[in-house]
Amino acid sequence: MSIKTNLLKIKSQLPNHVTLVAVSKTKPVSDLMEAYDAGQRIFGENKIQEMVDKHEQMPKDIQWHMIGHVQTNKVKYMAEFVDLIHGVDSLKLLKEINKQAQKHNRIIKCLLQIKIAKEDSKFGLSNNDALDVLISDDFIDLKHIKVVGLMGMATFTENMKQIKDEFINLKTTFDILKTHNKDLKIISMGMSGDYQLAIDCGSTMVRVGSSIFGARNYN
Repeated sequence: MSIKTNLLKIKSQLPNHVTLVAVSKTKPVSDLMEAYDAGQRIFGENKIQEMVDKHEQMPKDIQWHMIGHVQTNKVKYMAEFVDLIHGVDSLKLLKEINKQAQKHNRIIKCLLQIKIAKEDSKFGLSNNDALDVLISDDFIDLKHIKVVGLMGMATFTENMKQIKDEFINLKTTFDILKTHNKDLKIISMGMSGDYQLAIDCGSTMVRVGSSIFGARNYN
């Protein structure tokens, strides 16, 4: 099936309150433009340089989401245009995003990444660490970032009960942290294989790649 057909099929399945991020990492601009022409305006990339290159070539009404792990020394390359950074896992990174956003007189929206997976390879804050960030004096001083929600990545497993438990854990954490920060609106969880389950568990933003664009080419 075509990218347009895949995209429209997925959009037809999403409730109105759920935002679709088309995960376009490793895909050529021509593929992204096919999705763009079918109405998609939010694209997610996991490498900053790839996102910068695509941003330069594509229409300027696109919202670019950085969904991969972010190194502090790379923030400056995307600070001028990135709309939402999903994987914020430290106060140090928030401070750097704030510093770079200030240079462009912008406020950059961020999601705190919560570690919900059992795998050691996944990044993220513990629930307590996330709360410590949100109530710290240092955080309150950051005027050029806005934490608007949480993101989590479930364990890479076929065990849907485990994935469901991890999604519920993120929703529970969101409900707790929201009592300390009213700006929290977004729960970014769920990908091609489990986005329906994620929505059932409270997700408001899903990151779908292969179900739209087909299998990735990492060559």
